[in-house]
Amino acid sequence: MGEIEQKPSPGSRLGAPENSGVSTLEHGQKLPPTPSGKLMSIKIQMLDDTQEAFEVPQRAPGKVLLDAVCNHLNLVEGDYFGLEFPDHKKITVWLDLLKPIVKQIRRPKHVVVKFVVKFFPPDHTQLQEELTRYLFALQVKQDLAQGRLTCNDTSAALLISHIVQSEIGDFDEASDREHLAKNKYIPQQDALEDKIVEFHHNHIGQTPAESDFQLLEIARRLEMYGIRLHPAKDREGTKINLAVANTGILVFQGFTKINAFNWAKVRKLSFKRKRFLIKLRPDANSSYQDTLEFLMASRDFCKSFWKICVEHHAFFRLFEEPKPKPKPVLFSRGSSFRFSGRTQKQVLDYVKEGGHKKVQFERKHSKIQSIRSLATPPTEPNSEVPKQAQQRASPPPGAAPEPAGAAPGAAPAAPEERPSPAPPRSPAGGGKAAGAPRAPAEEEEEDGAAAAAAAAAAEDRSPQSKAQPPQPSTGSLTGSPHLSELSINSQGGAVPASVILSPNLSPDTKQSSPLVSPLLNDQACPRTDDEEEGRRKRFPTDKAYFIAKEVSTTERTYLKDLEVITSWFQSTVSKEDAMPEALKSLIFPNFEPLHKFHTSFLKETEQRLALWEGRSNAHIRGDYQRIGDVLLKNIQGMKQLAAHLWKHSEALEALETGIRSSRRLENLCRDFELQKVCYLPLNTFLLRPLHRLMHYKQVLERLCKHHPPSHPDFRDCRAALAEITEMVAQLHGTMIKMENFQKLHELKKDLIGIDNLVIPGREFIRLGSLSKLSGKGLQQRMFFLFNDVLLYTSRGLTASNQFKVHGQLPLYGMTIEESEDEWGVPHCLTLRGQRQSIIVAASSRSEMEKWVEDIQMAIDLAEKSSGPTPEFLASSPPDNKSPDEATVADQESEDDLSASRTSLERQAPHRGNTMVHVCWHRNTSVSMVDFSVAVENQLSGNLLRKFKNSNGWQKLWVVFTNFCLFFYKSHQDNHPLASLPLLGYSLTIPSESEDIHKDYVFKLHFKSHVYYFRAESEYTFERWMEVIRSATSSASRAHILSHKESHVY
Repeated sequence: MGEIEQKPSPGSRLGAPENSGVSTLEHGQKLPPTPSGKLMSIKIQMLDDTQEAFEVPQRAPGKVLLDAVCNHLNLVEGDYFGLEFPDHKKITVWLDLLKPIVKQIRRPKHVVVKFVVKFFPPDHTQLQEELTRYLFALQVKQDLAQGRLTCNDTSAALLISHIVQSEIGDFDEASDREHLAKNKYIPQQDALEDKIVEFHHNHIGQTPAESDFQLLEIARRLEMYGIRLHPAKDREGTKINLAVANTGILVFQGFTKINAFNWAKVRKLSFKRKRFLIKLRPDANSSYQDTLEFLMASRDFCKSFWKICVEHHAFFRLFEEPKPKPKPVLFSRGSSFRFSGRTQKQVLDYVKEGGHKKVQFERKHSKIQSIRSLATPPTEPNSEVPKQAQQRASPPPGAAPEPAGAAPGAAPAAPEERPSPAPPRSPAGGGKAAGAPRAPAEEEEEDGAAAAAAAAAAEDRSPQSKAQPPQPSTGSLTGSPHLSELSINSQGGAVPASVILSPNLSPDTKQSSPLVSPLLNDQACPRTDDEEEGRRKRFPTDKAYFIAKEVSTTERTYLKDLEVITSWFQSTVSKEDAMPEALKSLIFPNFEPLHKFHTSFLKETEQRLALWEGRSNAHIRGDYQRIGDVLLKNIQGMKQLAAHLWKHSEALEALETGIRSSRRLENLCRDFELQKVCYLPLNTFLLRPLHRLMHYKQVLERLCKHHPPSHPDFRDCRAALAEITEMVAQLHGTMIKMENFQKLHELKKDLIGIDNLVIPGREFIRLGSLSKLSGKGLQQRMFFLFNDVLLYTSRGLTASNQFKVHGQLPLYGMTIEESEDEWGVPHCLTLRGQRQSIIVAASSRSEMEKWVEDIQMAIDLAEKSSGPTPEFLASSPPDNKSPDEATVADQESEDDLSASRTSLERQAPHRGNTMVHVCWHRNTSVSMVDFSVAVENQLSGNLLRKFKNSNGWQKLWVVFTNFCLFFYKSHQDNHPLASLPLLGYSLTIPSESEDIHKDYVFKLHFKSHVYYFRAESEYTFERWMEVIRSATSSASRAHILSHKESHVY
C-alpha cells in the first residue's frame, strides 16, 4: 500500500509513535493497492476532542483512512473502532471500509469525521491493550457528557470519580472542586459534586490505568452502555427506539429496554424502503410472530441501521470475515454490502498469539504517563481481573446493587438494568483467519435481505451456532492495569512497571520475571524481501564501503543524541525558569557548535557514499571510492572544537550540583527524562561527544587494517587515526572519571537510604542479582559493589520500584570463600566481614566467578588504601535545598520507607526502568568494565527482523547502545518504538532445522522469545554479532584489561 500522507502532529496527542501502527489484516494477507491520483485532506476528530488532518487518495477505500488513523495512534486493537460522519442528507453514518472515500464524503473540506468506538465487547477485559481501554474510557466520558449513557446519580458520581482520579490523581478536596468547576462531565453535575468528591477519596493510590479499568467495569453493567438509539415505530404506530449490541437487537421505549432479540433467535435481517424486518427462528415457546416489522423515518435511516446490524452480527458471531459474493452475470438482487475486517475472535487470537506492543502514551488530561501491557496472554479462565480490581469495584452505599449471579467483586450495575430474556451468549467463534481479497462494494439494491441472509447462513454452518456452554473470557492477566509489564523508557532498558502486590505478598517472594521482550507487531512494517535483495545486489561489495557506511549510520544516531540536548532539552529549559543562567551558558553553547559541525560532517559523508554507490558518473573514475580524506578533514576540524569537549565534564558536574541544590531543576530534569525522546539517562547524553571520539578511532583502525599500504586511501586513514588517537589520549582520564561519576549518580536514583554515595574516591565496580541465604531460605537481593563497601538491597513496594538498602559490608578486612559443600547450595559463597557475615548464591558458575573476581579485587584495593570510611549510609541527610523550596522539601520527605529526598523515591515513577531492574529480572550482573566496553560498542543501521512464527521480514532502523537494541521505523524518527534489553539473551546462528534460508542472519534467544535479524553484508553481519556479543556475554576482567592496554582507551 502506498504511504499515507498525514500532517505532522508533534507528540501525537494520544501518545503513539507516528507511522508505527498495525494493519488490521491477518498474517500473510496483503493490503489492497491504494489508488494513486489526487489527494484529499480529511479532518478526523479524535476521542480526546483534538483534530488531525489525513491526506489520502480520493479513490482509496475507507479502510485506507481507518488504517491511517490506527497507525497514527499505534492502535493494535483498532477493529473495535470506526469512523462516522454526517452524509449529504445530514444522517450520521459509518464510513464503509470497501467503498471509495470520495463516493461517501462529498465535501471533505466541510465535514469532520469522528473516530469513535463502534463495537462494544461484553467484557472490557477482552481489551488487551491499555491504550484501547483508555480510548474506551474517553468514549464513556463523551457519552456521559452528551447524555447518551444514562444512569442513576450514584452510578454517575462513581463514574466521574474514576475519571477525576485518572486526570488529576489522588484526592485533594480543593483541587477536586476546582477541577469539577472547570470540567463538566454530566449535564447536572453541580448536584452530584459532593458525592463525586466523596467517592474520589476512596481511590487514593489508583493509577490512571486502574481508573480506566474500574470505569469500564462499572459502565459495562449499565443498560445504555454502548447503545446508539435509532428512532422507529412498531406496527401499531407506537414510538420506540431500536439499537444493536453484541448480544443482538434491542428495543427501547425512551431509555428503558422493553425487548431483546438475541442473535441466536434471528434468522434473517432485511429492509424494504422504510421498513426494517427481523425474521425469527421458529420457537414453540415464543409468542412473537415469524417476522417483525418496524417503520423508520426514511429508507436511508433504515438502510444505515441494517448495515450496523449486519456488521455487529459478523463481528461478534462469526469465526472470520465473510467471503464476498460472486458478481451476478446479468443483474443482482439484494445488497452487496458485507462486513469488512477482522471479527472479534480473530482480534483476540491475533493479540494472544502475537503478544502486546509496549509503548508509553500520553493522556491528554492526565498528569501521569501510562504504560502499555505486554505479555503473551495466559488462558486461565477469568484470570484477567485482579483481586485488587475486584475489591475496588465493590459498590459504595447507594450505588446500584450487584445483579444476582454476577461474579464476586464485580462492579455495580445501574438500578435500571434488567436481565435480558436472551439465552446465554455464545462465545466468539474461532477458526482460521480470512485471507480472501476484498472486493469493491457495489451500490446496494432496494432489498437488503440477501447479504444478511448470507451472513446468517454462514453462522448456521458454523459450529458456533450450536448450543454451547459459555466460554471463559479470552482476556489475560495483562488485561488488568495492575500487571502492565514493560515500558519504553527513558533509561535505555525495558523494565517492569510498578506491580501492585497483595498485602500478604513479601517483596522477597520468588516470582517469575515480568520482564519480556518487546514485540513490534508483525504488521508494523512493509515486507521488504525482494526490495532488499535488489538493493543488496546494487551495493558495492568492498568492505571499505561498509565501514564508511557505518560512519554514516552511527553519525545519524550521534546527531539525534546531540539534538536531545541542543533542541529538546534546551526547549524544555527555556519554558521554565528553573536552570541558572550560568549553568545554561555552560551546557548549551558548548553543544551547539558540535551539532552544527557534525551536521556538515554527516552531509559530506552521505554525499561521498552516494558517489561511491554509483548514483553519479564520478564513480567511473574511481575518485570517490574512499572515505579517509573526508575523515581526515573533519577530524582536523574537530580539534578546533576541543575546548568545547573539555567543558562537557564540567557541565555534567555542574548539572548534578544544580540538581542537588534546586528542587525545581531536579523536577525539570526528571520530567524531561520521562519524555520518549530521552531514551537514555539525561547525563549520558552529556558524555556522548567523548564517546564518539572512540568510535572514530575504532573505525579508522579497521580501515587501516583493511587497506594495504599501497591503497590510495591508506595515507589519509593513517593520518586521521594519528589525529584522533591524540585527542582520545588527552581526554582519556576525564572520560574514565566522568563515566564513574555518571554511573554513581544513576545508581543513587535507584537506591533508597543513601545520601552521600557520590564522594571523591568512590568507584563503582559491579551490580547484580544474588540470592541471600537467611532463616527464610534463599531470598533474591540486589548487590552493589564499590571499591570500599558491598551493599545488599531488596526492591521496594513503592511506585518507583527503587531498591531499599538492607545492609552494608565494608570491604576492609573482608574474606571470601566458596561454601557449596557447607550449605548444600549450588554456586554458594560466604562473605565474612569484620562485623557481619552473609551467605549468597549466584545463578550460575560463571556468575559466581565474576563476583569472586571483582570482590577479591575490591578487597585488595581496600587493604592498600585508607579510602573513604564505610559509614556512609544515612536516613536523614542535611537539607541543602534552596530556602525558597524548604516547604516543598519538607512535605516530600515523608514516605513509606523513610527514604531520603535525594533518592527521588516519591518523585520518580520511572525509576523502575533502569539497567538495575533488568539485572534483577534477568537474574544476572553487569560490571563497570562491561559498561566501558558497551560505550565503545555502539552501532546503528537498518536490519530486517523476523519473529519465530512469522513469514516475512520487516525493515527497522536499529540502534544498539547501553546493552539494549532500540527499534525505530526509520532513522528520521525522534524516539524509539520499542527496546530489547539484551542481558541474558543468547546470540547464535540459525540452524538448518529453523528453515531460515537467508544470508547474514543471526538469532537472539531468551526463554521462549526468539528473534531473527538479517544484515545487508558480511561486514555488517560481523559487526552486529560483535557488538551484541559484548552485551550478551561478559569477557573476563583480565581479557578486557589486556585489550584496553593495547589501545589508548
